[in-house]
Amino acid sequence: MDHASGTRARTGLALLLAVAMLTVFWAPAATATADPGSGGRTGSAWLPYWGDVDAAYRDALRHASQLHTVSPFWYETSSDTGIKGHAGAGRRDIIDGLHDAGIDVVPTVTETLGAEKMADLMHDPQRRRDHVDTLLELVESRSYDGIDLDYEAMALTGDREGRDRVRTGYNALVKELCARLHDRDKQCVVTVLARVRGSGQAFDYERLGRYADRFRIMGYDLHWSGGEAGPLSARDWYDEFLRYATDTVPRHKIEVAFPGYGWDWISGVTGHAAHLTWKEAEALREREDADYLFDAVSGTPHFTYLKDGEEHEVWYQDGRGVRAQLPLLRKYGVRGTGLWALGFEDPDFWSALRGE
Repeated sequence: MDHASGTRARTGLALLLAVAMLTVFWAPAATATADPGSGGRTGSAWLPYWGDVDAAYRDALRHASQLHTVSPFWYETSSDTGIKGHAGAGRRDIIDGLHDAGIDVVPTVTETLGAEKMADLMHDPQRRRDHVDTLLELVESRSYDGIDLDYEAMALTGDREGRDRVRTGYNALVKELCARLHDRDKQCVVTVLARVRGSGQAFDYERLGRYADRFRIMGYDLHWSGGEAGPLSARDWYDEFLRYATDTVPRHKIEVAFPGYGWDWISGVTGHAAHLTWKEAEALREREDADYLFDAVSGTPHFTYLKDGEEHEVWYQDGRGVRAQLPLLRKYGVRGTGLWALGFEDPDFWSALRGE
């Protein structure tokens, strides 16, 4: 990464992990002078604030040899200068433990303002500066290695003019934020929707990819709770958005995040799917004695079952599916991977990333 700043030389366990991973394809954390794509650990993962947070933290430690970064999903902004911490935000024991394992901690900040209000904020130089100041104060509030902007709510607009204002405003915000983070030797990370099939138009891949150190693409929710049943991710979908992404963003900056979860739809009913982690999906399948089905076209598992006389359709992701989709990343020279989210995934996910 051009500015994989904030990565510090670790001692003890970190050095042991680095040495151990020299012989592994997906292996050591980046430094300010060498981007993760050139070798070493290539994985990042989000740590949710809900559910069993400590189990998710232990999950990260178990797989530290494959992770260069963990992003706790801890913060949410709802104004120019207001950032709310979710339950457990800023836990020093988690931050220190991840650092001891040689993992950078780059917390995620989301936004709730939506397209119009965020566009107004970002196009006003003083309000934009105030917002950046607030984000920088957050980074300095703990021993964080940078920040991850996951500003999705503003991107969910069908209005072309509004979308254009969001895109140009976000370019200005990210440019300013990244420059000031780099002045502090901190990482600047952006998380974006896949730019394909009319999705993700609010994100200017070329400019954002120029400013940010890491460019995370959410490789999931091709089908989601608000739509029709189907795979969360698919081989042809990956092929399409990776073709565009690698034409506009340096490959070494790109990470594709895999889903560790699924959705449970009532067949024929749109917009009311229930969320399931991989563990919950597999437990449900076994409880209902449903056949494990694998869709080779998309590269995802699925199954059906009956409940109260209604057929349910469950699509999710597991290690087998990751193995089916990873060749698409390799085809485009992308080595960076991500996981949404720690504690959700099939344990075989990690073996899949190692090529086992």
